[in-house]
Amino acid sequence: MPQPAYLKKGDKISILSTARKISYAEIAIAVELAESWGLQVVVGKTINSHQDQFAGDDDFRLHDFQLALNDDNIKAIWCARGGYGTVRIIDEIDFRKFKKHPKWICGFSDITVLHSHLQTLFNTASIHSLMPINVNENTKESDAVESLRKCLFGERIKYQVKSNQLNKPGKAKAEIVGGNLSILFSLAASQSDMDTNGKILLLEDLDEYLYHVDRMMMQLKRSGKLENLDGLIVGGMSEMKDNTIPFGKTAEEIIAEHVKEFDYPVCYNFPSGHQPDNRAVKLGMIAELEVNENDSLFKQ
Repeated sequence: MPQPAYLKKGDKISILSTARKISYAEIAIAVELAESWGLQVVVGKTINSHQDQFAGDDDFRLHDFQLALNDDNIKAIWCARGGYGTVRIIDEIDFRKFKKHPKWICGFSDITVLHSHLQTLFNTASIHSLMPINVNENTKESDAVESLRKCLFGERIKYQVKSNQLNKPGKAKAEIVGGNLSILFSLAASQSDMDTNGKILLLEDLDEYLYHVDRMMMQLKRSGKLENLDGLIVGGMSEMKDNTIPFGKTAEEIIAEHVKEFDYPVCYNFPSGHQPDNRAVKLGMIAELEVNENDSLFKQ
C-alpha cells in the first residue's frame, strides 16, 4: 500500500472538523501558520457550523470530510479539533479513492478513530499531532508545531525524553500504532480495532478516573494486545480523576503494573497527548525507541 506523499510548498491542505464544533476564530492562527510554511489552506464547511456540540450533523461532517478526502489537489487533512464525533461517521466514509491516492491525516485525541482505522484496514500512515485549536500566539513556534511541520515535509524527527523511574530499558525498531487510550478501548472488536503484534504502542489520555484507566488496561491485556508488543510509549496521562476512596496508584503506575511481566522497553513522560508539548509521530510507520538509564530516544 502506498504511503502519503510528503508535502512541498504550494500544496493545499484542508482544515475541517470531524467531531466537535469550532469557529474560524479558533483556527485563524493555525491557518496563518500553515500559510507561513508555503501551504494553501482550504477551510472546510464544518468550521463555523454546529448542531448541538458537533460541527454539523453526521451527514454534514461526513460530506465535508469526504470532499477533502476525494480532492486530488488536497494533500493533507489537518483535523481542527477532537472532542467526540468521529466514530459516528467512520463507517460511512468511502476510502476507495484514498486507497489509491492516500494523503496525510493529522490530529490526536478523538482523531485516534481515523488513525486506527487507516492503519488496521489500509496499512496507511497518518500523523498523531496537535491540532489547529492548539495553535495560538504562545505555541505557534513551539517544538510541537515544528515537529508537525517536519513530519508533513518528510524531515527526520528525534526526541530525547527525560527518564522516569517506571521506565523499562531496551531497544525497539518497529511500526508504531496507538493514540488515545479511551478511544482505542472504545474501538475494541470493531473493524477499526488496532493490531499491536510486533509493534510499538503509543498511549495517552485525558480526564479519566483512575479505576477506568485500570479497566481499559485490563481489557488490552486480556485481549492480548500487550503481550506481543515490541515496545510501549506512554504520553501524557493528564488531569486524571480519583474517587473519594483513592484508587491508590497513578495512571502511570497502573500501566506499569499491567506490563511488568513483559520483556520490552517502556518509555514514560513521552511528549504526546493533552499537554502543551505534543510532538508529532507518524503512526503506521517504523520508529526507533531506545530506553536508557538516563533518558529515552525516539527517532523516525
